[in-house]
Amino acid sequence: MRRSDLSDLSAFVAIVDQLSFRAAAARLDVTPSALSHRMRQLEEKIGVRLLHRTTRSIAPTDAGLRLLERLRPAIEQINGALDDLGGEQHRPFGNLRIYASHVAAAAVVTPVWTRFLSTYPEVHLEVQIAETLVDIVAKGFDAGIGNQDRVPADMIAVRVMGPMKIAVVAAPSYFAQRARPRVPDDLARHICVQYRRGADVSVFEWPFERDGETRKISVAGRVMVNEPSTALRAAVDGLGIAYTIDALAESYLRSGQLVRVLEDWSPPYEGLFLYYPGHRQVPAALRAFIDMVRTNAPATSGISLINPFSEA
Repeated sequence: MRRSDLSDLSAFVAIVDQLSFRAAAARLDVTPSALSHRMRQLEEKIGVRLLHRTTRSIAPTDAGLRLLERLRPAIEQINGALDDLGGEQHRPFGNLRIYASHVAAAAVVTPVWTRFLSTYPEVHLEVQIAETLVDIVAKGFDAGIGNQDRVPADMIAVRVMGPMKIAVVAAPSYFAQRARPRVPDDLARHICVQYRRGADVSVFEWPFERDGETRKISVAGRVMVNEPSTALRAAVDGLGIAYTIDALAESYLRSGQLVRVLEDWSPPYEGLFLYYPGHRQVPAALRAFIDMVRTNAPATSGISLINPFSEA
């Protein structure tokens, strides 16, 4: 069915409801002559007279009544569906699909998802976690979250986490028989959890910075992983020193499962961005999610920021 057909059928229902071209035209915001012309075209198209007309009155024909009986429920369903969609723009509702990097999922999504879902019980949240760059529109996602270098040029980007610091961590049991490193070069005498983002990517070198001096250290170890939460798990289990960000390590540091070293050499990390297509008609669920996660986003400072993991 073409859009014009639906419009003509809706106009027919309005005419029968009002039994007046003038009143129906006012309801539809068109002129009476234009409405009368549309009805004549509709009747000619289907080859059936739908309305009896005189200079004094209008009444549906028998065919018009039969059409009206079948049309009215359909028109009411369509109008109801449009009203529901309009209502959803004012209340979070339905599915919210987010594509996030491992760091973004752990640092941005999981800290708020319990509060978000309890605040908005009509929202269903789906989070897909991966490092591969994808077209979020083609894949059906409402938004993506990651480093700024993941944000396509034609997307709207919103900072959802301010600058963080790198955290170099290990379990207390690891240091029970080893001296803690005081400078990055000391890592040559330690077992470290190595990181490689993909099979075709070189092993990640750990960047350090202090007082304008920058270093990159190649580390050695018996465990290599491709995502940050597994590196943390290996560190908690005493398998070596791990390189991560403080937002991910915070709970382990607070509980005493991990301790931090080389903090004075730990550079700032650029922070995270949520990105989505277009300014207009942002879904209410996404708008509510952005508002909630931004409450945890510190203001951006003037310090030089890096993304150490982008070169992995």
